[in-house]
Amino acid sequence: MCYETTSTKKAKQIEKHFNAEFQISDEYEPYFHKSGFSYSNLQIIKMNEAEKIYPAAWGLVQDWGSKDVSSFRKKYNTLNTKSETLFSGLSKDSAMEKRCIILVDGFFEPHKKGGVSIPNFCYIPSKQYNDGRDLFAFAGIYSEIDKTSDSFTCSILTTEANDFFEEIHNVKKRMPLVLDKELYHEWFNEGLDKENITELMKNGFTSKEFSAHPVSRDLYKRGLNTNQEYIIEHINKETLF
Repeated sequence: MCYETTSTKKAKQIEKHFNAEFQISDEYEPYFHKSGFSYSNLQIIKMNEAEKIYPAAWGLVQDWGSKDVSSFRKKYNTLNTKSETLFSGLSKDSAMEKRCIILVDGFFEPHKKGGVSIPNFCYIPSKQYNDGRDLFAFAGIYSEIDKTSDSFTCSILTTEANDFFEEIHNVKKRMPLVLDKELYHEWFNEGLDKENITELMKNGFTSKEFSAHPVSRDLYKRGLNTNQEYIIEHINKETLF
């Protein structure tokens, strides 16, 4: 499951890549590591406002849970949503009318070796940016918990791992649904039915190739400031995959 992300690009780079503008310009700050269990904001583009970028608290909270968000989160883990169960449970209210994309440039997945989980940083190599990593987006869903202040929450869709991510996330064998850029417009299409959406989730993973390498196990330690550049660096000279 995808519980750790990275977004190191500047706001202007993100706006140019996604052809959209931040609606709260001073809210976004680049980061090297964000844990979903902090319930802090990710940046999303909603299906009904493709030209706007909004902050959304990580972890979907439906309307009926918004009166006591803390209790809701203690009972439910909605940081991720399985694409196979999108139309049931807590995600069903958002599946048809509240789809979004979630903007990042990397994420972390665990690789189990000798009974030890080794975090791996996953990214799309690119020569377009000085850091060598491309921007991309997860397919996601969102909820609006305060209509008077554009207050949103979101969840990352996951799916069965492809051959590459099956080697990395080698126990649960899942991966976040990184949506192909050519399909953003279709993902936002209000006319899609359940069959169309299911087909998109099944075949919409990006055609771009990922790379991954092992990083420090500090990622899993509490009380450490892991929002630092070292957390995405190789722990040895060779990539693991």
